[in-house]
Amino acid sequence: MKTITIEGQLRTGFGKAASRQIRSEGKVPAVIYGGAKEVNFSAPEGAFRSIIYTSEFMLAEVQVDGKSYNCVLKDLQFDKVTDALIHVDFLELVPGKKVIVNVPVTYTGTPIGVREGGKLVVKMKSLRVKVLPEHLKETIDVDITSMKVGDNIRVQDVKAENMEILNSPRIPVVSVTTTRQLRQEDSKGAAAKGAAEGTAAGDAAKA
Repeated sequence: MKTITIEGQLRTGFGKAASRQIRSEGKVPAVIYGGAKEVNFSAPEGAFRSIIYTSEFMLAEVQVDGKSYNCVLKDLQFDKVTDALIHVDFLELVPGKKVIVNVPVTYTGTPIGVREGGKLVVKMKSLRVKVLPEHLKETIDVDITSMKVGDNIRVQDVKAENMEILNSPRIPVVSVTTTRQLRQEDSKGAAAKGAAEGTAAGDAAKA
């Protein structure tokens, strides 16, 4: 799994004034929790970009005060006015201790229904799962090759080995829907069939 390294410094001051001072230096306050103890640190804003501005699921190796912590991104806070990053929360990965994270879904294959003119509608780009750190994966793969027009794959249909999916089981994650063109073709086909049946009935009546 892709891992980025973030080098930070332990925070010695806390509170709003201390946080403002950190931000004035171009750094962002952050915290690691979930392990033996909470670790408060700061790092340059640029150090967080790779893990924040991406749709990929990745790990972070946070190095603080000579120690290294394996983490996942848990929460972000942005300034409501400037949209600047103002705080980052990480969750430490502890072997044998389950974590709750959002893992992206990758849809593989081309559905039968799409080849026949239907439209693929992705309704969920990630799933919330409970999993041991050693079983974390970058994506959950869902094969959609056999889907026909009108088919849905729901949360309960997704197989994620060694993961407990926490989303509601009946929610659709992906669908193949009919398109306007396909509806028009079906309508024309039905009209043509009806006309043919009408002609055949008329011929039979004349005979």
